[in-house]
Amino acid sequence: MTKLSSHCENSGVLEIRSLGRQEYEPLWRRMQRFTDERDINTADEIWYTEHPPVFTLGLNANRDHLIAPGDIPVVQVDRGGQVTYHGPGQLMIYPLIDLKRANLGVRDLVTALERSVVDLLAESAVEAVARKDAPGVYVDGRKIASVGLRIRRGASFHGMALNIDVDLEPFSRINPCGFSGLEITDLAKLGLSPNRDQVQRRLQKHLLRRLAMENRRIVSED
Repeated sequence: MTKLSSHCENSGVLEIRSLGRQEYEPLWRRMQRFTDERDINTADEIWYTEHPPVFTLGLNANRDHLIAPGDIPVVQVDRGGQVTYHGPGQLMIYPLIDLKRANLGVRDLVTALERSVVDLLAESAVEAVARKDAPGVYVDGRKIASVGLRIRRGASFHGMALNIDVDLEPFSRINPCGFSGLEITDLAKLGLSPNRDQVQRRLQKHLLRRLAMENRRIVSED
């Protein structure tokens, strides 16, 4: 990991990292290290990536919701929430943000993530909603984005998964997010463009606005 802490003030800088496909567990450990090593001068970051197939279980998840994982690995992690699936065709958005410095509460961050997807879909005249009882974004009752965060030392990690063009079969092997029978969808099945780079750019515009970070100096590193 590139250590980004410095002795200069970076509160007005936002690092954007497009990481391509990454194995889940090493990237999760990298997020933990970043959070543990950051200080008041460390720039906030947003990481975009996707993962090979993996099921992840939240900190207090009920393993009964893991029905038939088969050959897909299962990783117990330190985020909130129950069980979910990650795989090719998802866009993972990981905000590593000093919440106090950014004047954000946890609910503010969750809402910003959810609303960025709602805004993205609204561009294509697709009505999407967030649910207070089950974090994430839904279209006609089908889940298209899931949210699970961890806050440590006042900073966030983990984040949101947006389904772009993903094999949905693995979701049938679990009770997604702890809900039996919950249907999952993606952008492709809604008839929308599955162009990952375009989706990332459009989503980022909405997310930065929702986080009130659109005026930060953006530094990108692919």
